[in-house]
Amino acid sequence: MSLPGARQKALEIFHETYTREGTTIAFPMCIPGETLSIPADESHITALDITRNGIVYGGTSGRAAHFFTGMFTGSTGMVFDLATIADAESCTAVCCGNDKFIGCVNDAGGGHIFMRDLQEVPFDITQESSIYNKPLRDLGYPVKGERIIHAVRDVSREHVVGITENHLFVLDIEKEQIELVGEVKGSGKLIAGLDGNVFGMDEPDALFRFNLTKRTLERNAVRLPGGNWQNAPLIWARDNVSGKLYVADNDGYIFSFLPGDGFSERLGKTNLSPVKAMAVTHDGRLFGFCGEEISNMFCYNPAKQEVTDNGVAASVIERRRYGYIFGDAVLGRDGQIYFGEDDDLGHLWIYFPTITKQVLENIEE
Repeated sequence: MSLPGARQKALEIFHETYTREGTTIAFPMCIPGETLSIPADESHITALDITRNGIVYGGTSGRAAHFFTGMFTGSTGMVFDLATIADAESCTAVCCGNDKFIGCVNDAGGGHIFMRDLQEVPFDITQESSIYNKPLRDLGYPVKGERIIHAVRDVSREHVVGITENHLFVLDIEKEQIELVGEVKGSGKLIAGLDGNVFGMDEPDALFRFNLTKRTLERNAVRLPGGNWQNAPLIWARDNVSGKLYVADNDGYIFSFLPGDGFSERLGKTNLSPVKAMAVTHDGRLFGFCGEEISNMFCYNPAKQEVTDNGVAASVIERRRYGYIFGDAVLGRDGQIYFGEDDDLGHLWIYFPTITKQVLENIEE
C-alpha cells in the first residue's frame, strides 16, 4: 500500500536519516501487558505538562479527547488513561498546578475546562490497581461558544492563563474560579516567562503582554523581529535556567527572546518548516521537530550557535517505531524531553539527549 504523496516523497529524501544523536523511546499509551492503549483514532497527543516531581500529564485529540498521566520514575513505566471526554474532539492545553491538573478541551459548546486532583506519586507500580482514579470537576466554559486556543500555567503553578478565539482569561487554581481579563483575538500558543508575564500573538506582527500580578494587558507590547509571521502558530520553548524564550517563524528561523532585552537576530534555520514542538534541556540546548508529514528533529546549541538536523524519530527499544508528527513537548525532571505524537496510535516519545564533553564543560562553568 502506497503512502500519501507528501509522506512518500519525504521518505525518499530522508529514508536514511533516522535519529543521529541521543536515544529515543516510543512508549505506548497504556501499562504494557496490563491495560489497553487509548484507541488509535483518539490518541493524537496534542498537549503535555509535567508536575514538580516529574509526573507527565497530557491530553489527546481525535474522535474523542482523553486525559492521561505518564510515570517513569522508580519502578513505574506506564501511561494511564485518566478520563475520556466523549463529546470533545480536541485537547488544546493541560496544566499541572501544585496539587491539581487542568485540562482544556473543545466540544460543541466551545472551550471547556476540567480539573482533577493530581495522582499520588507511587515509587513502585506492579499493576493498574496501584492507580486510584479520581473524578473530574467540570469548571465550565470561559466564554460560551468560543474555542480555547491555548493555555499555560504560571511559574508558581497557582494560576492558568488561557486564550479563546476572542478573550484572555485567568483561572485561579486554588479557588477554581475563572476571570475574563480582556479581549484578544486568539492566535497561536502562549508562553509564560519567569518574570511573571505571559506573552501571545497580537495583530499583526507583535506580541501582547499580560502581567498576572497586576492583571494588566498590554496590546502590541513587543514587536516581533523581521521574519515570516503571517498566521504563524507561535510554538514556544522556555529555558528554565536563563529565562530565555525561543520561538520560530513560518520559515523555520529561530529567535530567542529575553523579557526586558527583546528579540535576538536570527539564530539559525531548521531544515524543514514549520516548527511543530520544542523544549530546552537543562544545559540550554533546544530540541524540537519541524516539517509536515514526516518531521525531522533539530537541535539549536547556543554554545556553538548552530542548528543541526537530527533526522526522523526512530525508536528501536522493544519494538521498532517511527515518529512522523508531534503535537507538543515538555522537559522532564532529569533532562529528558517528552514529545507527544500527534498521529493515529500516538505514543509518548521520550528523548534522552547525548551528553557531550562540551555539555559537561558548560555545566562545570
